[in-house]
This record gives sequence, C-alpha cells and structure tokens, in this order.
Amino acid sequence: MLNTLNRRLEKAMPLITPASVLIGVLLGTHLSGYAYLSTWIFAFITFSGSISSNVRNFFTVIRRPLPLLLTMVILHVLVPFLALLLGHVFFAGDAFTITGLVLAVAIPTGISSFIWVSIYKGNTVLTLAIILVDTLLSPLIVPFTLSLLVGAQVEMDAGAIMQSLLVMVVLPSILGMLLNEWTRGQIKVKWGPRLSPFSKLGLGVVVAINGSVVAPYLRSFDVSLLIICAVILLLAFSGYATGFLTAKMLRWDQDIVVAMTFNGGMRNISAGAVLAVSYFPAPVAVPVVLGMLFQQLTASLWGYILAHRKNPINFSEKANIRQSKVS
Repeated sequence: MLNTLNRRLEKAMPLITPASVLIGVLLGTHLSGYAYLSTWIFAFITFSGSISSNVRNFFTVIRRPLPLLLTMVILHVLVPFLALLLGHVFFAGDAFTITGLVLAVAIPTGISSFIWVSIYKGNTVLTLAIILVDTLLSPLIVPFTLSLLVGAQVEMDAGAIMQSLLVMVVLPSILGMLLNEWTRGQIKVKWGPRLSPFSKLGLGVVVAINGSVVAPYLRSFDVSLLIICAVILLLAFSGYATGFLTAKMLRWDQDIVVAMTFNGGMRNISAGAVLAVSYFPAPVAVPVVLGMLFQQLTASLWGYILAHRKNPINFSEKANIRQSKVS
C-alpha cells in the first residue's frame, strides 16, 4: 500500500506544492499557529531522503570533482547574484522583497532533486554527493550569502539561521548517512519505501503551514505580486538552464547533464520558507513561498526537455526514415 501511495505521490509532485500553498492560504490563521512544527517535520523529511547517502558516493565523485564544483558555483554564486540584480531592477528600494529573492536561491539544493534525477536516469551518485556537500556546508554558505548580498539592508540573526539549518538539514542528514553505513544499505531497502510517502506528505504540510503565515500577502493579488511571480519563475528556469548548458558545453555524458540540470535548479525551498517565516519579516517570505509554486512545475518542464533531447533526430535522419518507409 505504501509503495503504491509513494508512486502516486511521485507522479503528483508538480501539483503537491501548489495545492499545499493554496490550502495554506485558504486556511490562514487555522494553520499559522503550527509554524513551530515546520522545523521538526522538515528534519524528518531530510532524514528520510538522506538514508540513501553514504560516504562511498562522496569519494566516488571526488575522483572527478568538476561537475560538483561547477554545480556549487551555479547554486551559490551565479543564481544568487542574478537574483540580487533582478531584485534591484524590478524592486529598487524594497529590501524585504530583494532579501526574499536572494534567500529563495541561496539555500542548498533540495532532496527532491534526487527523485527527478532518478526518474530521468541521471547520475544519482553525483546527485547524492552534491546534496551531501551542499547540505553540510549550508549553515555557513546561507548566512554568508545573505550577509554579503543583503546584510546591510535587512537585520538578521545569522547564528539562529545556522542553528536552524543544523537541526533541519545537517544533523538529520548525518544521522541518515551513518545509519546507511551501519546497516550496509539495508535501512534504505527496508525503510526507504516506508518513509518516502510520509516524507512527501510532510513536505505538503510544511508548505501549507508556511503558506498560511504569508496568506495576508498572497490574498491581495496585484501587479507587484505578479512581477514577483515572473522574477521567481525566471530564476527557477535559469538555474536549470545554467546547469544544463554548462554540462552540454563541456560535452559531458547525458547522466551528468541530467544531474547538473536538476541540481542547478532545485532548491530546498521549504527549508528556505521555514527560515524566512522564522527569522525575517513576513514580506521576505512571500518570494520564497511563491518559489514553491514554480520549482516542481519548472522541474517537470525540464524533464520534458531532457527526455526529448536525449535522442534527437535531425532533418536528414527524418528524410531517411520517410524514404525507407516509402521503399
């Protein structure tokens, strides 16, 4: 039953997040009082995803580190600076919105990228290594990125943000990885299918709770909110596109192209929403919560692109096919 539920939830991934945001907005104050649960639910989600990781994956990738390093550059240099640039172009003087845009792309790559990479036959070993490295470094990278790009505009508690990332992301990841090593992979085989559907449902709960906190800002839809949606969509698309183009230009194998595409665009956006709601004024959380609407949908689009570019047929090949059919 759990396996069947998990497969259905995987197919519904692009819809789970937008539906959860809608539920959060509609329920509003009924859910916002449970915001304190987000950190612990997300810790469970991280643990569930990390039981697939092990130290061997990391050392396998270290032998060929360039894809990992370039993905980290995309995640924490190129796209955050693009977010800052677009923020100043479209929201000059609005420090909260600019901070929200930067936060939405400064957080580490998401566990859900592993699902997408697996579906499209990408390099899962590279993906797990990227998730592991980015997760472990996130308590340092995220506060540093925010301080560097928007620290002078918005007051924040960097120490509290680091502590929250340790609880939500780092410690559950280390625990999951150690249990995987200790059981020689049996925990993944035995408990992975059992935990996966609850992890996806938990993600929906976290998104709904965070959506309820910013509900007052999402109910009054205006031109400013529409522009935020457009910028967030552009940022989401650019992350996937940068990973895809980088791997293609370096002529790497298709499995690495798939891994860099999804890891370049996917973010642990729910963790970002928890941070935004917990440590920043509510307007900062608006771009992050809106990012939840587009991340999985954009991933679906890039999955379609990757599936149709895997074995492209040029015009001369099409002509040959038609000619053979005629003959």
